[in-house]
Amino acid sequence: MTKRQTRMVAVAGLIFGLGVAAALAFTAFRKNMMYFYTPSDLVAHTVPEDAKIRVGGLVVAGTVLRADDLDVRFTLADCEQTVPVRYRGILPDLFREGQGIVATGRMASDGAFVADEVLAKHDENYMPPDLKEALTTADGRHSCAPFKSVTGASPAVAG
Repeated sequence: MTKRQTRMVAVAGLIFGLGVAAALAFTAFRKNMMYFYTPSDLVAHTVPEDAKIRVGGLVVAGTVLRADDLDVRFTLADCEQTVPVRYRGILPDLFREGQGIVATGRMASDGAFVADEVLAKHDENYMPPDLKEALTTADGRHSCAPFKSVTGASPAVAG
């Protein structure tokens, strides 16, 4: 082989190797990716079946039910909808009614979210800028302002 052919084979091999590495990295990334959903997304059935996902919202006041063991049931809400959550384990110290949480798990066939992990947000007043903008009305008010007024009596959070 000439010097040019050797270089072409080396470049082709390098390009092929980079392509294989990129394909493997992309496949691994897709398998480990968890999408973030809101209770409204879960109620609208926009979640793929049996997919491991994260859901975030606020714990509805008066809905936390603790069994004698580690089973806990509560309702999670956003501005529009609520979804029941089941969790078996020790809850974070910051978990309480009216507190924002992010839970990782899967949807059950009965419409409840079965959480494998529950993380409590440190400050219920913090909101990412994009979400804050999306929830603000034209007159500058928060469209679902009293998150802490979420009660178990209402299926949706009034604003």
